[in-house]
Amino acid sequence: MTRDRSTKPTQLTAGLLAGLLLAILAVPLGAQLAPETRATRAVGPVYDAAHEITLNGTIQEVVTKRVAGSPVGMHLLVAGPEGVVDAHVGPYLTKDTQEALHAGLPVQIVGAVEQLHGKSILLARQLIFGGRTVTVRNENGFLVRAHGPRPDSGPDNRNANTTQTGESQ
Repeated sequence: MTRDRSTKPTQLTAGLLAGLLLAILAVPLGAQLAPETRATRAVGPVYDAAHEITLNGTIQEVVTKRVAGSPVGMHLLVAGPEGVVDAHVGPYLTKDTQEALHAGLPVQIVGAVEQLHGKSILLARQLIFGGRTVTVRNENGFLVRAHGPRPDSGPDNRNANTTQTGESQ
């Protein structure tokens, strides 16, 4: 019995297809579904509005550089009745607000204290200083992006009388 050269490529192709089919069918058999009750982990600290506090104190230091293990954005180290508190005010304050915050400034901060990497951080929802009220987070704890005045906000602009999102003066 002699084999024709044309049958060898056909057998090789059939073998490869059979192997590929077997591999496709075998992969899902080993996969496991995650249990539905598995809790998902939040990316950052979770704001708990039920445990909001009001801190009255004086800014000791304004921290703008990233510190490993703490939320991104500006932090205020505030001396209050129970010692120095790390208050996270986030990355979205307007330049005007950032420049107004300085050491020695009396401030009132409404927010919730949360634990992150074994450290207590006050997640500021509202800042009150110098007659200004600045909203940092909404009532659910999500950071509010503040928008500065637009370059074209002249008297002819329809939006000239709108207040900055996240801030009121």
